[in-house]
Amino acid sequence: MSVPVTVLSGELGAGKTTLLSGLLESGERDIAVLVNDVGAVNVDADLVEARTDLETGEEVVALENGCICCSLGNELSQAVIQLWKEHEFDHLVVEASGVSEPEPIARQFVRGPAGGPYDLEAVVTVVDARRFYDRFADADADGPEIQGADDSGTRPLADLVLEQVEFCDLLVVNKYDLVDDDERERVVALLETLQPRAEIVTTEYGALEPDELLGVERFDLEEAAESAGWKQVIEAEEHEHDGHDHDHGDHHDHTDSDHDHDHDHDHDHDHHDHVHPPERYGIAVDTYHRRRPFHPERLEAFLSDLPDGLVRAKGLCWIAGREKQAITMSYAGDETALEVTGRWIASFSEERQELYRQGQPDLPWDDEWGDRETRLALIGRNIDLEALAARLDECLLTDAEMDEDWPAYENRAPTGMGESAVVSSER
Repeated sequence: MSVPVTVLSGELGAGKTTLLSGLLESGERDIAVLVNDVGAVNVDADLVEARTDLETGEEVVALENGCICCSLGNELSQAVIQLWKEHEFDHLVVEASGVSEPEPIARQFVRGPAGGPYDLEAVVTVVDARRFYDRFADADADGPEIQGADDSGTRPLADLVLEQVEFCDLLVVNKYDLVDDDERERVVALLETLQPRAEIVTTEYGALEPDELLGVERFDLEEAAESAGWKQVIEAEEHEHDGHDHDHGDHHDHTDSDHDHDHDHDHDHDHHDHVHPPERYGIAVDTYHRRRPFHPERLEAFLSDLPDGLVRAKGLCWIAGREKQAITMSYAGDETALEVTGRWIASFSEERQELYRQGQPDLPWDDEWGDRETRLALIGRNIDLEALAARLDECLLTDAEMDEDWPAYENRAPTGMGESAVVSSER
C-alpha cells in the first residue's frame, strides 16, 4: 500500500516548522519529515531521541513518538525511496525550502520513481498573513519589500512567493491574529484570486488539527498546474473572445529543437466564476492581448516604472528582435522576470509548423506572424487597468517601426531556452 505524502511549501518565516512540530507532537501518526534544507531540521529538542545516518549520508533524526526527520542532501526520488525501504511510517511530509517551487517536488511523486511507493495527497502552502497583507494587499502601500535572493541570485523572491501560492490545493493563512478583520478579508480575497482552486484555512501560531492537513485526498497534478488565477483569467478571456477551448501553453513549443514532448491541458474549467473577487476589496482582474510586438527599450522603461497597486502580471509576450523566443513575463513585488519558455510555432520550418497546426486546428494564426502574440493576465488592487493597458500599448511597435530592422534595437530580453532577465521597478 502506498504511503501518503504531503508537500509543505511557503516562504521562510511563514510558520512551516511550527506547523510541523504540532503535527509531530500530536502522536496520532508515525510521520516521516523530509526537509530539503540541511540546516532546517529544527523540530523541538524534546522530541528528539537519537541521531542516525542513512547510508548516503543524509541526517536522520529519530523522534520519541516513532516519527523520523531527514534532511535532504541528494536527489529527491532516491532519498524518499531509500527512506521508504529502511523505515516504517504512516505518512511522509516533505518540507520544501522557502526559496523553492513546490511543483517540481510534486511531479516527482506523480510522474517520477517516487510515485511507486508513495501517493501524493496534498500540496500545502503556508502564508504569513501580516507579511502577505503588507506586501500584496495593502492599498496604501508603495509595494512589497522582499529581501534576499534565491540560490541563482536572479529569481525574484516575490515571484517565488506567489508561485508557491499559485501551485497548491490548501492554503494555510498563519499568524491570523496579526491582521484585523478588514485586513483578513483582503488577504483571503487576494489569495482566492491568485489561486481560486485551493481551500483556505486560517490559524494562529501554526495550530491546526492533523486531520485538517493529513489524510485528505486533494491533489490533482493537471488541475494544480493549470489552476493559478492568472491562467484562469487568460483562459476565460480566450473562451469569451475566441470561442475556442485551448490553453495558450499549446500555442508554442515548450522545448528546444531536439526534444519534443506532448502536453496534456485537458483540465477543469469550473473555477472561472471564482476569478473575480468582490469589487469592495479593490481587486481588479483583466487581460491584455495584442498581436504586435513590444519595442524592447520602451518595454524595459515601462517595467522600470510600474504603477502602484499592481500585484501580478504574467503570461507570454512577443518582443521585437526575439522572433523565435516565446518569452514568459512574470511580475511580482517590484521585479519582472523575462524568461524564454519555448519557441513560437511560426519560427519552425513550414513542415513542422504544419505538423503542429494539424494537432491544433483552432490555433489562431496570422498569415504573416503566425502564432506570435502577447497575452497577459493583470491583477491589481485599487488600480486603473485601462490606463495600464494604454501604457502597454505605448510600448508596442508603431506602424513605421514594423518595417525597421528589429535586431538593431538595444535588447536585454533573453535568447536561450531557460535564460532569464530581471527588470526592477523604481517605484
